[in-house]
Amino acid sequence: MHSPEASTAVSHTQIHLTLLAIADEVVGTLAHLVAYVGALALFAILALAALGQLPELRGDDPADKPGWSTADRSHPAFALSRIDSAEKTASYTILRHPEGGRKDVMRWAGAADQPLAELEIYREGGEFDVTRPVAMDLAVQMGLGAATALEQAGLIETKFGPVALFRPIGTDKGTPACLGYLKRNEEPALQISGFSCQGDTLPARRAAIACTLNRLTLLTSGNEPKLAELFAHAELKRRGCDLAGSPDWLLGTANAQLRGAL
Repeated sequence: MHSPEASTAVSHTQIHLTLLAIADEVVGTLAHLVAYVGALALFAILALAALGQLPELRGDDPADKPGWSTADRSHPAFALSRIDSAEKTASYTILRHPEGGRKDVMRWAGAADQPLAELEIYREGGEFDVTRPVAMDLAVQMGLGAATALEQAGLIETKFGPVALFRPIGTDKGTPACLGYLKRNEEPALQISGFSCQGDTLPARRAAIACTLNRLTLLTSGNEPKLAELFAHAELKRRGCDLAGSPDWLLGTANAQLRGAL
């Protein structure tokens, strides 16, 4: 038989061994948890790194950004003063860009709804690209391909100052082509462009464009006082549309200097 002291010693030894075993299990469990959490953290870091590389994996093309959209609730900001009461009203479209740009576009159609003329007033926003060739957008406005080469076709004098004219390269001199036009203003950032197929001769088409621009008026400037100032100053230089008395409003001295591809 074991003495009470021996039994007590054995009990203490067993308890100690049990505690050691429990401690080992706790330490082992904690070690597994640390390893598990570490593995999760590693996977998370790798996942984030992979996500950071996704744009490169998809290619160098930027993601599509919202572009121009029709602003049906916006009110026209410009108009053309009428020469006579029988003149037809043009279609009026307003386009807006998320980066602040706005385009007011007036269009006229002839027989069989063929495009006859177009006038676009573009108030530039953050989307405006100064590196984009002006001929590209103007050719598209004229119903031509973006790659169509244009040549300068002189200047006309308007209330906004000299306006450059353009036409497709290789146009038969005996057959007047539709003329494009472009006028840029830095302050405020404004671009007036369009085209006209009105008139049976080149001088008549030049005069028609000048008449259109001289009749352009501002209805509302919104929160753009510099726009109102621009049109107020332009009105001081406004002239009538006396096509009979001035069949060609071309600046003769400047015309000879404006030739070649755009």
